Amino acid sequence: MNLVVLTPSRQIFEGEISSVKVPGISGQFEILNGHAPIVSALGEGVITVKEATGTSKTYEISKGFVEVLGREIALLVQEAEV
Repeated sequence: MNLVVLTPSRQIFEGEISSVKVPGISGQFEILNGHAPIVSALGEGVITVKEATGTSKTYEISKGFVEVLGREIALLVQEAEV
C-alpha cells in the first residue's frame, strides 16, 4: 500500500507500508492491505506507520482526516511532529 501524510505546509511521509494505526474520533484503528474504502475523521494522538521494510515510525498529530481508496491511503492532518 502507498501512504502519504500531508499537513497544510508540507509532506511528512510518502512510501510503501504494510500497515498504519490512526487515532480515529471513536478510538484507534489499523489499516491493513485490503481495507475497505473509507473516509474518517481523526482526533489528536499518535499515528504508527509500519513501512514495507519492517521499520516503524510514529508521528504525533493534532487532528485531520484519513482516506483509503484501494492501495492508496492519504492522511491529511493539521499538524504533525516526528
